[in-house]
Amino acid sequence: MKVKTLAAALTATLAASVALADKVTFNSGSFLTGTAGEIVGDVLKFTSDDLGVKMDIPVKAIAVLESNGQHVIEYKDLSRETKNLTIKDGAFVVEGKKIDMANVKAIDPGVETWHGSVHVSYESNRGNTYKNAASVLADVSRRWEKDRLTAKFGYYYSETGVSKQSKDKDTDRWEVEAQHDHFWAPKLYSYENGRYEQDDIAGLDYRLRLGAGGGYQWLEKSAVDGVGTFSFSQELGLAWVKADYQHKDPDADDSYATIRYAHHLAYRPKWYAGVDVVHNLEYLPQIDDWENYLMKADIGLTTKVFGDFDLLAKIEWDYNSRPSLGRKSSDTRYILGLGYKW
Repeated sequence: MKVKTLAAALTATLAASVALADKVTFNSGSFLTGTAGEIVGDVLKFTSDDLGVKMDIPVKAIAVLESNGQHVIEYKDLSRETKNLTIKDGAFVVEGKKIDMANVKAIDPGVETWHGSVHVSYESNRGNTYKNAASVLADVSRRWEKDRLTAKFGYYYSETGVSKQSKDKDTDRWEVEAQHDHFWAPKLYSYENGRYEQDDIAGLDYRLRLGAGGGYQWLEKSAVDGVGTFSFSQELGLAWVKADYQHKDPDADDSYATIRYAHHLAYRPKWYAGVDVVHNLEYLPQIDDWENYLMKADIGLTTKVFGDFDLLAKIEWDYNSRPSLGRKSSDTRYILGLGYKW
């Protein structure tokens, strides 16, 4: 009697475990049982009980997914809801009805986390030339459902001479900036930003800029067949600038209002996922004096070296139509450094 009772209990437990398991039936008629996980793109993450391995199963290869799993559905208006989602004939099904994918941005979108990088470059010469040069570039960003925050920091220093005793400082600059974007629609956003910078060699004691405006995210990690992934946005707004120089141009105002135009491009080629190319441009003409303007542009790339470490190659250009007296309007920096990205 005890043996029969134990056997019945084991049979019931086994039946219950089978009932609780998720089941994937393929178009061929074969099936697997296990645990259905996230759906990333058009791929189901599945852990097979039969094989004891994790696998990626294309949604189009699934005839039926039997599961009680909860999945996050993000719509193109950026709203989200969590539903019991299954698959039938390669289509997503909720409560027995197929989802209209024309209104869906993503299934199980990735969890928003902080991303950033720190890159350091250093050059040292000894002999006929005595030189020390270094730069530190850092950035951090995060994307939420309807908000995005980015912040950047840069420091540049160099000293050059024929000996340690005769060296002169020829670069001493630092800058910090931050911007917050709020998306009112999937592509349309407003922004507020600020920037502070000093440059002793350029005769700039300080420059403070505060601004606000609107932007349009034409592309956001959008895949182009055979080419790669692109992000591109344009911004237009107003800004207030206050600056102080060591030797001020008599025609330059201490503070003034400007129009601000900017665009931002990021590209990851399909042929090598370890490369990222970026380009940014910003133009700020004074509203009541268009001959006075600031421009800033950069272009650069990072390529993975090992793990989370990468190599940075970048060109930065700054232009001030009315610099400190005795200083040049244009500054160009060429940067090659090693960094860590997360």
